Amino acid sequence: MQNITEQQIQAMAPNAAAASNGKKISAKGGFVRLERSADDTFYLGECTGSGKSNYITTVDFIEPGAPVCRCSCPSRQFPCKHGLALLYEIAAGKAFGTCEIPEDILKKRARKAGKKEDAEGGEKAPLTEEEAAKKKAASEKSAKAARAKKLKKQLEGLDLADKLVKDLVKAGLGTMGGTALKTYEQLSKQLGDYYLPGPQRLLNGLILEIAAFQKDGDEKHYDSAISVLEKFWTLVKKSKLYLADKLEKGAEAPDDNELYEELGGIWKLTELEALGKTLSNADLMQLSFWCVYDGARREYIDAGAWADLTDGTIYMTMNYRPVKALKYVKEEDSVFGVAHVDSAACYPGQGNLRVRWNGAQFRDVSEEDLAALRRMAVSSLAAETKSVKNTLKNAIADPFFIRLVAFSEIGRNGDSYVLKNAAGETIMLGDAPGIEPSVERISLLPGNGLLRDQVLLGAFYYDGPQRRLKLQPLSIVTEHNVVRLLY
Repeated sequence: MQNITEQQIQAMAPNAAAASNGKKISAKGGFVRLERSADDTFYLGECTGSGKSNYITTVDFIEPGAPVCRCSCPSRQFPCKHGLALLYEIAAGKAFGTCEIPEDILKKRARKAGKKEDAEGGEKAPLTEEEAAKKKAASEKSAKAARAKKLKKQLEGLDLADKLVKDLVKAGLGTMGGTALKTYEQLSKQLGDYYLPGPQRLLNGLILEIAAFQKDGDEKHYDSAISVLEKFWTLVKKSKLYLADKLEKGAEAPDDNELYEELGGIWKLTELEALGKTLSNADLMQLSFWCVYDGARREYIDAGAWADLTDGTIYMTMNYRPVKALKYVKEEDSVFGVAHVDSAACYPGQGNLRVRWNGAQFRDVSEEDLAALRRMAVSSLAAETKSVKNTLKNAIADPFFIRLVAFSEIGRNGDSYVLKNAAGETIMLGDAPGIEPSVERISLLPGNGLLRDQVLLGAFYYDGPQRRLKLQPLSIVTEHNVVRLLY
């Protein structure tokens, strides 16, 4: 029998209602027939439903970490509640008879594996080496020309952005106010026409901060606007040099420079794998999860912080959900187990690298996992803050850097919480930009045991108005469990 957990089923569900309905179908005995293939890669269930005929539901485990559900019901959800119900039957260890793998499933597997078949099932005649070489050369030439044209257009847009920033620095951010905001909104749209969604988002963020400052007069908006302008200017300067160099060298293809994505490039997993940006056979444990709305992007962002059980490295997963497409993009949720990932793609960048994978196998967290994480926590705040400062100096990097930190005590100092380690070094706790607030949740923790001699998953960040490095608490890792402040 395939080993699948309830948590994995919930993660596959398009929404909570579908998972709940699938569980109900399984619990009430909705299947009148259950079968599986001799090699344990294919499962089939005949399920009663509201239609005239029973629904035939299948799950294909040809890739164990990424099972594929199919069903004859008319639902547009994927997987539908019947597919989820069949997964619950498998998780419950129900008895399955034996069946052959249907021909249509074998054909789907063959197509997925890259085999080209015609409608009658026969293989198409392969191209000769000469034909294949000509076809590949023509395709590469066309793609190269298109990429070069796009880079030139982006450089034109960056010249516009360059002038915009210089004018703002010369005249002052105050000149953006009032009716001038409409002019900057038009400039933002122009940046989109130049294939520069990254700079466009930064300009949108700048507009939002100035508009908020005009509304309530809070200086924090003006400070944030200065920070956004700094990142905007840095991105423009670096990007002009980056794109000009690529054009000069004829290297129009995506590379491992973080500026590619900052300019608005979208990575394909195959491209990252071709660049060697992969993480293999990793056991990753999610320690924190939060969701924020980014007004500049007009997107919700589901963020997960995952620890590599081998070395304690913290990776990030990001799920972007545009407001215009919320009903089409599934919202992610917390994961409380350990994911074994055969291969994950790593995005270029600094700090906590973003990772992405197509399928994983999950297991429960053990005390050995927790002990391993606790051993890998940093103990010297002085050494760590020095390293963090070097990372945060990069204006286009994420504004926070997440690490596991060993501490002897967390307590109050006036109105603030302070973390102290065994060496007596301290750092003030606060709420970082781009993460849900969590500091005040410390007061809700039961007892003092969680605030002494434990390990904290925290996000280092620079508090501009107070001009100091702070740490946002995300989770506390004890010997027996993980207490999440964000989930």
